[in-house]
Amino acid sequence: MGDKEARWREFGAIVVKLINGKDLTREEAYECWKQICEEAQSDLQQGGFIAALKAKGETPEEVAGTFDALYEFDTIKVKVNTPEPLIDNCGTGADTLKTLNISTGAAIIAASLGLYVVRHAARAISSNCGAVDVVEAFGVNVESAPELPKKSIENAGICIWNAFLTSVHPKTLGRVLSQIRFGSAINLVGPLLNPTMPEYKVMGVPNREMIDIEVRTLKELGFKKAFVMHGLDDNSDQGMDEVSTLGVTHIAELKEDGSIENYEITPDDFGIKRGSFEEIASTKDVQLDAMNLLKVLAGKDTGPRADIICLNTAPLLYVMGLSKDLKQGVEMARQAIADGKPVNKLRDWVTWQNDSPEDGLPTLEKMIKQL
Repeated sequence: MGDKEARWREFGAIVVKLINGKDLTREEAYECWKQICEEAQSDLQQGGFIAALKAKGETPEEVAGTFDALYEFDTIKVKVNTPEPLIDNCGTGADTLKTLNISTGAAIIAASLGLYVVRHAARAISSNCGAVDVVEAFGVNVESAPELPKKSIENAGICIWNAFLTSVHPKTLGRVLSQIRFGSAINLVGPLLNPTMPEYKVMGVPNREMIDIEVRTLKELGFKKAFVMHGLDDNSDQGMDEVSTLGVTHIAELKEDGSIENYEITPDDFGIKRGSFEEIASTKDVQLDAMNLLKVLAGKDTGPRADIICLNTAPLLYVMGLSKDLKQGVEMARQAIADGKPVNKLRDWVTWQNDSPEDGLPTLEKMIKQL
């Protein structure tokens, strides 16, 4: 039996193990994903493994092993010089409620208050409008890396890494994500595969069961502090990978001492009126979603969209110690908008994450004039 056939059979045996409901060790998951990165298995074998792992349900050890392989073999490493530690905020995608791009708005507001937000995101896969799509509509260059994101985080305090670029992930991430339309281990580790690895993380997950797995994975990977959430809609029992203004949000907080605290919050805790999904839903039109987001950042829309974006800014400020609690974080986000800070920060971002400001600023300024 040749080496290739033996390797395929061993890999197939792992797939059968998963189908039978048996967990993998961190090392086994690492080895399988290493082979996927190296394309040492057929497309069908790779797909079978990813689906079987998803169907069984991933453990923190399996997710950590997935991260280890994809970070080692499929992620460029970029050192940056910033005066403050880095934080990232993102959702995993694959949730059931398709909202406007809340995390992008939260990132811009947080950066306008002095945080260094290094985003790692993708174009829409399971959602209607991905973070990369939205910031591209604003005029940010999302197709060039690593020089432009590095320049932007160092000078503007915010950047985005496009997970689909081969200059960011040369082998696997974009290839796999572009070929599947279901949530998988890729969704759980994809947001963590940041070329400028942050020490702090705010992360939404697609269902309540994944909160514990994700926060334990973040602890396993050595993040200093993290905030993992899944929000619900009281009217439908569906969920989102954000803090919700439609119902209860379940949270797991990884603290600096390594302990994990679980709790719930509601919109009422912040004096926010519970809204309806329709008020925060994606329009399914990238340009329109971007304009709706810009209206919030510019203070032209102070309704339900502003409520949920400010509420999702709060965990970033809280995790980084800028606010004493989430309630103060919401107030700081609202004040930042009133002071005009987010739009100025967005201008900085478009200025720096381009070869020259003229490549993106006219696009943004035209949108601002339409407000």
